[in-house]
Amino acid sequence: MSGRKAQAARNDELILQAARAVFTSDPGAPIAAVAEKAGVGISALYRRYPSKEALLQKLCGDGLKLYIEVTERALAEEGDAWEAFAGCLRGLVDADTSSLTIKLAGTFHPTEELDRDAARAGVLAEEIHRRTAEAGALRPDVTVTDISLLLEQIASIRLGDEKRTAQLRHRFLALAMDALRVPAGHRELPGPPPEDAELAARWSPAG
Repeated sequence: MSGRKAQAARNDELILQAARAVFTSDPGAPIAAVAEKAGVGISALYRRYPSKEALLQKLCGDGLKLYIEVTERALAEEGDAWEAFAGCLRGLVDADTSSLTIKLAGTFHPTEELDRDAARAGVLAEEIHRRTAEAGALRPDVTVTDISLLLEQIASIRLGDEKRTAQLRHRFLALAMDALRVPAGHRELPGPPPEDAELAARWSPAG
């Protein structure tokens, strides 16, 4: 990679890291705040991402691809279905893809590529859920959408620095997994599970 291309790649990584930090903190922040945090000129940012919407699309696209990667890796594992499922959940917590959903859903128009990746992610989530349930390791009244919202709740934990936040997220994930696993003396869950349509509706921009 030439010096100019290497610098462009470094700038792009700085921009994406800054954008994630800025927009998961304040989705309404201007794109100039991203340039400032990244330490690049606004013109350099606009050369790579012509609008805030394009930048948000890129962030969520990368998040979906990471979700797909983590879940495919878990599905490729042989052996104990629960351990593969638990490893998948831990990987998704580390990837922090749910933070993007919490903050950015409905703030931009999804592209066709995002729709395709979202559909693929959904298929994979259904598959690992089905495999774990069929192994008798997952309580039968828990749905895929229950798991989605559980990951969002864990992603909402922010306390101290990044290391402390990660510790706490995995602590509460461990508590949640004890409640998900069979056998256990579970009480019936109150209320119906969330519907796919309820989750999907959040990605339609308001107005």
